[in-house]
Amino acid sequence: MFISFAISIFLSAFLLFQIQPLIGKFILPWFGGAPAVWTTAMLFFQVLLTGGYAYAYWLIRRVKINLQTLIHIALILFSIAVLIGLSFTWTSPITPDSSWKPQNVDAPIIHIFTLLIVSVGLPYFILAANGPLMQAWFSRNFPQQSYARLYSLSNLGSLLGLLAYPALIEPWLSLRFQGWMWSIGFALFGLFAIWIAFRSRRASPLSPVEVDSPSSSGRPSSALFALWLALSATASLFLLSVTNQISQEVAVIPFLWILPLTIYLLSFILTFSGRGYHRKIYSILFFISLALTLFVMLNATALHIYWQIGAYSLLLFTACMLCHGELYLLRPDAEHLTTFYLMVSIGGAFGGLFVSLIAPVIFNGYWEFFVGLAMTIAIALTVIRGSQHVTLSASEGSRSSGATDSSVAENYSLTSSRRFSGRVTQKARFVFTTFALVTILLAILSNVYSGALYSKRNFYGVIRVRGITLEGSNEPALVMSHGITAHGLQFTNPDLRDMPTTYYVRDGGAGLAILNHPKYGKGMRVGMLGVGAGTLAAYGQTGDVYRLYEINPVVIDLAEGQGNYFSFLNDSQANITTVLGDARISLERELAEGEKQNFDVLVLDTFSSDSIPVHLVTKEAFALYLEHLAPDGIIAAHITNLHLDLQPVFWQLAKFYGLSMARINYEGDSNGGYASHWILLARDPALLDIPAIQNRAVDLDGYSTTIKLWTDDYSNLFQILK
Repeated sequence: MFISFAISIFLSAFLLFQIQPLIGKFILPWFGGAPAVWTTAMLFFQVLLTGGYAYAYWLIRRVKINLQTLIHIALILFSIAVLIGLSFTWTSPITPDSSWKPQNVDAPIIHIFTLLIVSVGLPYFILAANGPLMQAWFSRNFPQQSYARLYSLSNLGSLLGLLAYPALIEPWLSLRFQGWMWSIGFALFGLFAIWIAFRSRRASPLSPVEVDSPSSSGRPSSALFALWLALSATASLFLLSVTNQISQEVAVIPFLWILPLTIYLLSFILTFSGRGYHRKIYSILFFISLALTLFVMLNATALHIYWQIGAYSLLLFTACMLCHGELYLLRPDAEHLTTFYLMVSIGGAFGGLFVSLIAPVIFNGYWEFFVGLAMTIAIALTVIRGSQHVTLSASEGSRSSGATDSSVAENYSLTSSRRFSGRVTQKARFVFTTFALVTILLAILSNVYSGALYSKRNFYGVIRVRGITLEGSNEPALVMSHGITAHGLQFTNPDLRDMPTTYYVRDGGAGLAILNHPKYGKGMRVGMLGVGAGTLAAYGQTGDVYRLYEINPVVIDLAEGQGNYFSFLNDSQANITTVLGDARISLERELAEGEKQNFDVLVLDTFSSDSIPVHLVTKEAFALYLEHLAPDGIIAAHITNLHLDLQPVFWQLAKFYGLSMARINYEGDSNGGYASHWILLARDPALLDIPAIQNRAVDLDGYSTTIKLWTDDYSNLFQILK
């Protein structure tokens, strides 16, 4: 019977973490490819996980045994019926059709939650409840056996499900096929869970168990509840804050979204195996990794990106091992199992709520990283301090002998339950006080001092404006940045303010495309995806029409002159219109309304950060661009990127649509021009076959690639890693 419970728990955990990257990738294009889509999805799944655990708690603690199984079976069957019904209207039972695309970006979090509830909410809810339900039913059938092994197995299934997606699923299967395979897998799991439920209903009710729990002393105290919440919330908060820190301040690479979650799950597996947590070792490792991370942060510009990612990952691992190791030591007996899981999930959801909803309001940068850091330091100090003031009785020592290090259990296996409760209360009070004080202090610092002339955070990231003096030049300038990506630079000297800078210099790809187009100076129509500081508008002439698409309202506000930092748009001689929203959705809407833009030059500047919006470089996206492009139009795509080589993707697109292609590399200069790489595409080869372009073009003779053409249903970023 144990193997049946083990299989059920493993399958539910595997499917639980397969669906997160799958559905996250599916909805990512609908919100501009913003990294916050992932953290928002994580918040949704944490909240729904809490709902599943609450349902399991209610079912086990408040419902009679026979009704438990009947209610759960009915819910599973209803979920399978819903998936079958949706399969007739959607491309797969869990991937919504295009009618669900958001038409505006005013409330992206609400839109994301709505999409996830409709598409995977009910199946995910059932999968989330399966772990604690199966462990509770297992304890009912086998009251003398430990449930901790099943919890560790659950986390192993979660880890394998998560890792299998980028390694085995995404590279080979389309999103539509992935959706169908997952739905079939869920249906098979559901039928298996129904079979187990029928077999478990004849078991006797749960009774208190005297083994496997150093904290077994009756009903858990409110202080113990609080400590469960604090430990799980700290681990969750640190998981999401490190994800933000890596993706926004180091490199916005979608692959790195999975790495922190993998580390988080691995810590659960190691600690709840009963043999992976050694308090003293991980306390020391945490402070070593903390020192290493602080060194990396202070020397970020001089160190390779992999050193930075490694330092953050080690810090996250040791922090999660501390939090989850202490959770393991504080685990209750089987009678209070569902209560324990409910408190842990509520704590995890609170950590997600703080990062996704509270921190963006009170902080203007990613300061929640330091909140999580301070919380973990408080826990580590509490652990070190507590281990020095404990006595252990012989009987309790034998009961906790299953732990790797007997000293690990000493802090909780006390001769007096009152003394145990008192120490738990002290620890909970210390951790929560630290959280409150650090949050208040950082909120004040965040809003008073940020090291920038302007800093604002929203769903799409943190936009900053800084004053700089360019190396090799004595001219002061203002630069707009998003994380490590520069979005534009303008000199403060009035004589230089209309000079195209950064990636848009005259000899860069976009500059060459505009200056050498036959319609330059004769009323050009120029489109641009990604406004930045509005630098491209410096090329605008009287009679020109420039239409700029941007998803981040903060960027538009700054480009249009808010704060008097940038004036490219206001100073331009062209007639300029900015369009707020995802560029592709906006272009689709315009086409549906009969408004072909007939762009002479269409500039795609959305790929310079490492979190590229894949939906803007697919076969379907280019079909849309070509609809809006004039017959003698040029597409100029900015592909400067530290970690991804987009040339093969554009090569396949050019081949599919029969376009001529040229690559322009610019080495940069000391007058505000950044090194850049551009791809120019045109239907008419003569537009690119001119000396001004060919003299600066990279020789692509003999070049070829074997990657598949990217579509809305298939893309693989692993293929283009440098």
